[in-house]
Amino acid sequence: MKKSATVRYAITVAALALTLNVPFAASAASSAGAQAVPTQTAGNGPQADSRLVPLRVVAETVGASVKWKGGGNISIARGSSAIELRVGGTTALVNGKPQNIGLAVQTIGGKTYVALDFLNAALGSRLGWDEANQKVVIPKDDYVSLASRFVYELIHGNADAAAAVLSPAVKPALPAAALQTLWPSLVQGYGVTPNQSSATVEPNAVHTNVRLTYEGAALPFEITVRFDSEGRVDDLAFSPVSAAEPYRAPAYDHAEKYTEKEVVIGEGTFALPGTLTMPKGEGPFPAVVLVHGSGPHDRDSTIGGAKPFRDLAVGLAGKGIAVLRYEKVTLEHTLKSSIVPNFSIEDETVNDALKAVKLLKETDGIDPRRIFVVGHSQGGFAVPKLIELDAEGSVAGAVLLSSPSGKFGDILVEQQQIALERMKLLGFPQETLAQQEQALASMAGIVSVLNDPQFSAANLPSPDRFPLQPAYWWYDIRDYVPAETAKTQQRPLLILQGENDWQVSMKQFEGWKEALKNRTDVEYKSYPKMNHLLTEYDNLSVGTEYSRAANVSAELIEDIAAWIQKRQPK
Repeated sequence: MKKSATVRYAITVAALALTLNVPFAASAASSAGAQAVPTQTAGNGPQADSRLVPLRVVAETVGASVKWKGGGNISIARGSSAIELRVGGTTALVNGKPQNIGLAVQTIGGKTYVALDFLNAALGSRLGWDEANQKVVIPKDDYVSLASRFVYELIHGNADAAAAVLSPAVKPALPAAALQTLWPSLVQGYGVTPNQSSATVEPNAVHTNVRLTYEGAALPFEITVRFDSEGRVDDLAFSPVSAAEPYRAPAYDHAEKYTEKEVVIGEGTFALPGTLTMPKGEGPFPAVVLVHGSGPHDRDSTIGGAKPFRDLAVGLAGKGIAVLRYEKVTLEHTLKSSIVPNFSIEDETVNDALKAVKLLKETDGIDPRRIFVVGHSQGGFAVPKLIELDAEGSVAGAVLLSSPSGKFGDILVEQQQIALERMKLLGFPQETLAQQEQALASMAGIVSVLNDPQFSAANLPSPDRFPLQPAYWWYDIRDYVPAETAKTQQRPLLILQGENDWQVSMKQFEGWKEALKNRTDVEYKSYPKMNHLLTEYDNLSVGTEYSRAANVSAELIEDIAAWIQKRQPK
């Protein structure tokens, strides 16, 4: 359960969500018309084009930084490319090696001009130049440059140019006023600079995603620009880059035992890309759908140096169980989901999980009578709602991993209290303890507003009184108690809990036991060292260990697999 790990975390997430609703998405190209004109090429490189073009405009449009030094010297940097040249010169240093520029660098009317073919070669780009409109032309398939130009427009507050390349689905989330203020909000909130340090392209079954990393005040900052099949900007994601250890595959990952393929869950505006991990051998196989915790998660549920959902997928597939995992809607469609009226936990979690179950039922090699849901944190919290909505009885049972049994709001306060108690035991400095005490008091105040009977899903408080947004989401589930809902349900459950989990405590685990004590189809187990990421940690967990590379407990995977394998259809 990641929502509001600390008050500062909760407020940061809420503030980011609010910012995303208004100023996130802005500028995708100073030249919407020019974007559609492909750059001609000769052989494997750009067409020789010795025209002089304005250096700053061309370089900065594709994410390069330009710095003028004394004596006419100029430095250009884009990712791993470092270029040194000077006004009047015909040679330059590109990553320390001399290179012929062609036409001499010139200053005309206060602007510096450089040969376009040199810039393309030095920056690894394939840019053209629209002389009539004085704008950069980018090939349709050069997604890094298209994304970089989008951010360039954000930096300069060019709302019209940005809006021109947005998809119809995302435009309502990004009015002109929001586009103009997006970049200043990133600068103010995170100290983001225009200096781009890296760029990667990661296509999936729904979007072509370009991840651009920029320098930030404390940590690098990542902007993900998502393009639809028409080459339009269809969504955006923003986040500081965590200083985490690189993920390491677990010892139980035996690639020879499974295959993976890209799939799509649902259709239309909110279709989600996912991965189906299938055991090798004779089917049909039992299968599980992995359901995320709170927050915008990728299909691996990546947190710091851990990828719990990837570990579960490969671990269970190695034991003959197919696994379907997917990008969460609030990650793949961050902006579009933010403007859904009355966005609820059904919109965020339940509906997509049921669509994933439906996909499995229609997949060759899957036993449609043995499809299970495995929910982590909020994902497990939502399982009773999911079972209520599973009218066809497609879900054979569910596994709840570190899942709250009580009201969501109450758990936010409990998290802060447990964190404070553990920090005292660990000997944290008094200043840090004082900050945590303040966080606890602040969260208690927020939850008191949530529980105030004068407010409801039909009568929401103002954002200044209730900063956790969207407020409807919280008030819609305010009185929902999953353990109480599960009392009268009949799908078998396996409830597993880490005893070293501060985010969802053993109190919640005991809550399930007490509420479901009259049910005979529920099994329970807890693990002494396991934290909220389902990994083992020898010390007392307060979340500081999340940046380390760690894997889901092998014992946990064994227990889940054994429970599923023994559930035979009647």
